[in-house]
Order: sequence, then structure tokens, then C-alpha cells
Amino acid sequence: MAQRFGGKFSPTDDAGLEAIDDRAVDAAGARANILFVPGVILAVTALNDGPIELAIDLVAAGILTLAAWLLREGLRAHAAYNARKVARRPALPRKMLSSLLTGIGITMAAYTNDSGVFGSLLYGLAALGLHIAAFGIDPLQNKRMEGVDTFQQDRVARVVDEAEAHLGVIRSQIEGLGDRAMEGRVTDFLAAARRMIRTVEQDPRDLTGARKYLGVYLMGARDATLKFVDLYKRKKDPAARQSYEALLSDLENNFAAKTNKMLLDDQSDMDIEIKVLRDRLQREGVSLK
Repeated sequence: MAQRFGGKFSPTDDAGLEAIDDRAVDAAGARANILFVPGVILAVTALNDGPIELAIDLVAAGILTLAAWLLREGLRAHAAYNARKVARRPALPRKMLSSLLTGIGITMAAYTNDSGVFGSLLYGLAALGLHIAAFGIDPLQNKRMEGVDTFQQDRVARVVDEAEAHLGVIRSQIEGLGDRAMEGRVTDFLAAARRMIRTVEQDPRDLTGARKYLGVYLMGARDATLKFVDLYKRKKDPAARQSYEALLSDLENNFAAKTNKMLLDDQSDMDIEIKVLRDRLQREGVSLK
């Protein structure tokens, strides 16, 4: 049976859960974004080369740009994997693919600069190795919790993946409006939803009660967000904005209330288990002080 552990980051500690929100720093950051620069530089400098060299360099520039994009997405996926108690390894190893493509792109770029086949391969292998050393590889195993059966953890992972996908759509759609006040309002709702997600990850037994919230309700919130953004981009209707904010408030309050109820139920279950254990020990003649 799953156990809920206490401590600073346990769901029984309200402070630890309240700290969860969507204001985390982008896991990719400047170190990944700067890798878009080599592809641009290579494409620009290739304009002075002959037709064959130009074609090779343009392909290499495209490969390096794709590698930079894969790296950025891979770093974000890895950060999300690290933040969760239960998680499945990424289906697509983006960071490792990025390293491979970086090696290929550098090999092609070096070949057009008279490095020869052998020298170009050395440059490519060096780039691949340095890329892996700098950014690492993707998670290769599913993350699981001790004391919880595999079937339950897989159920939680699937539901959490779907919930996070809905939250990602909501966030990206609102960010497209460029409205800082609305982004802050949505961030509060996302924090409440993720608080429930983390609670379920801590104890998969809570999944039954939370499944409707993390599935049906979040899907409805996603669809409502898509409709609101489409309408608000065409006409900044205050009534539509007020209606959407009211929906967010209702959802946030419902998510918060349900999460608190799950935590209280878990505390009650633990108290009952402790009482039963104490009674049994006393019947066995063990004195508890």
C-alpha cells in the first residue's frame, strides 16, 4: 500500500504544496537558445561559397537549427521529468538526437572548409562528445515510487501526462494574447491544478477521486480557453474576459477544495491505521508509552 511521507516537501505540509506554481524559470534558458546562432552564421557565410558548398552548408545549417530546437525541448522535458514523483521516460530522446544531429551538422560544415573526410569526422565526433558532456542524455527509465504497484503508477503517469498536456495548451494560448494580467490569473489556476497533480503523484490511491478533475475538467478548461482566445483576438470583449475569469475562479476553488479534501481523507486513513496498530500491539502485550 502506498504511504504518504512527511517532511518539507510532503503533501501533508501545506507550505510545500502552496509553493508549487507555474512561475519556474525556463529549463532551456540561454545556454540552449544560443545554439541557434551557429546555424544562422553558417547559412550567412555560405552565401560566398560555390553552389555545391552552398547547398551542403545550408543543409548543415538546417540540421544545426533542428538540433538546437530538439535540445531546448529535451531540456524542458527532462526538467518536467525531474519535477515529478512518477514519470515515464520521454518517448523521443530529444537530447540524444540533438547531440547526434550536432555532430552531423558540424561534420558537414567542416567538410566544406577543406578539412577533408577524416578531419571533418573528427570535428563532428568532438562536437557530439562536447554536446553530451554539456547537456547530458535523456532519462532512460521510468520514474517510480517504492511501495506502489506498477499498474497503479502507470495509470497515474498516463493521467498526469494528459493533464500536463491540457495545462500546456492553456498556458501557451493565453501567452499568445500578450496580456500579463491574464497570464497571472491563469498561472494561479495552473498552480491549483498542479497541486492536485503532485498530491496524486505522492499517493496514487487519490487518483480515483481526482481523475474527473485531471481529465474532464481540464479538458473543458482547455476547450474554453481556445474559444476565449479566438474570440478575444478578434474582439476584446470585456464581457467575454469577465466570463472566462469567473470560470477560472470556479475551477481554481474546486480544485483547491478537492485537493484539501484528499489530504484530509489521507490523514484520517492514517489515523485509523495507527489506532488499529496500537490496539493490536496492546493485545500482544506490547506497552506503548
